[in-house]
Amino acid sequence: MGTDIDQEDFDERDYARFAERLEECLSTLGQLLGRAGFGTGPASVGAELELFLVDGIGRPLPRNQAIRAAAADPRVSVELDRFNLELNASPVPLAGRPFAALGGELNVLLDHVADSAKDHAGRVAVIGILPTLSRADLGPGMITEVPRYRALNTGLRRLRQDGFRIQIAGDDPLELASDDVGLEGANSSFQVHLRVDPADFTRTYNAVQLATAPVLAVSGNSPTFLGHRLWDETRIALFKQSVDDRHRGGPRRRPARTALGTGWLRGGPLELFTESVRLHQPLLPALHQLPPPVPGDLGLSAGGGWQAPPLDELRLHQSTVWRWNRAIYDPTSGGHLRIEMRALPAGPTMIDMLANAAFLVGLSLWLAGQDQHWTYALPFERADHGFHRAAQHGLSARLCWPAGPRDQMRTLPAAKLVAELVPVARQGLRQAGVSAAEADGLLAIIAARAASGQTGAAWQRATLAAAERRHDRQRALALMLDCYLHCADTGLPVHTWPIGTPAR
Repeated sequence: MGTDIDQEDFDERDYARFAERLEECLSTLGQLLGRAGFGTGPASVGAELELFLVDGIGRPLPRNQAIRAAAADPRVSVELDRFNLELNASPVPLAGRPFAALGGELNVLLDHVADSAKDHAGRVAVIGILPTLSRADLGPGMITEVPRYRALNTGLRRLRQDGFRIQIAGDDPLELASDDVGLEGANSSFQVHLRVDPADFTRTYNAVQLATAPVLAVSGNSPTFLGHRLWDETRIALFKQSVDDRHRGGPRRRPARTALGTGWLRGGPLELFTESVRLHQPLLPALHQLPPPVPGDLGLSAGGGWQAPPLDELRLHQSTVWRWNRAIYDPTSGGHLRIEMRALPAGPTMIDMLANAAFLVGLSLWLAGQDQHWTYALPFERADHGFHRAAQHGLSARLCWPAGPRDQMRTLPAAKLVAELVPVARQGLRQAGVSAAEADGLLAIIAARAASGQTGAAWQRATLAAAERRHDRQRALALMLDCYLHCADTGLPVHTWPIGTPAR
């Protein structure tokens, strides 16, 4: 969830100084974006994978700091709750076989963490929401003992002024309240980063926004939470509500910190960073030692060479505004921009996650290359509605999609739409230089999943129903998870998994 900080107690002066520093950062970023050649370079892709640690019976194992220490790898970091870890894959060029490279590195890290977990009688679970979580697993005592997460909890409570309220529809509707941010740790995602030249950012970002709904519909893997059968991708509703800083009685027109967005991007990448600062108050007002450079010194190192300014405050603030597709400024490699795609769930298997990523990247790149009027004929409100319907209903959702250059639109089942979009996603990947064999292999998984209807969420629902013929809900969830982990260990894509649990 972002950069570590050492400080966790702040006063009003800290918030005021931090707000001033954010304005300075925005000014500096605007100058950077106007600098000839800034951020240009070959497209690359990276990924972050969040996961759960579980014990021998599939219950959450709150030992993330010990297991991270044993792994002793800087690419492994702790997450919000004590049973969460995150793996960070190195960015690779988009041309060639990028997804195989990402998957290879992540598999090595997964094996490394799994070996470390064995010393604590634990194992790894890669899934959107752990089915065996109980309410007792998500209290303040489960928040990881590092300053960032304690300060994040305090900062959200400071703005909200009352408890967090969760209301999610489904077969077993859920309502609950919490006084802390620990519920967010129930979510686990596979986040994809795409480096984009500033000149191409607006078109590509809007394309990613449009592409997310059909990709999410075929990727759902989070159908239960606390024993309730809810959305296909319950993470979308749960994450938004568990970090919502808008208190009851306050202005509701301000968008949530977790949202698809407020409209199609019109004014370039700076607009997204500015919107984050203007709409959302700071949560972690930790100041960097040095302010951003003044005009004339932009990007100059002590030796006189080019070095992009870190803009630490802006990057820290941006890490606490959880847009499902988020703009990222990175000062490394001379400075560049990325789009972080955050809506995809973790799991079920590495090949499933890589297929989801390839579909999202390929479809986005193809859309970015189309006539802009055709691509964005869909009103943003309908795109936002479709995103949430895809999260709720998966392949059964009915999605609105542009159909031509004259503001034409049509509504069709997500499964049918996905099948139609797979070929154009392949075009997007191939035009970016992704090998034909990699594009074909990964997108064939998406096509087969859409044709069968068996997403991770659909498999979990069906397997849970089979287990409940012989067991109560709690035992059935444990058996379903056990079967899930067994199938995941095979590495086979989820559309090939058999339905049912071991007879025990």
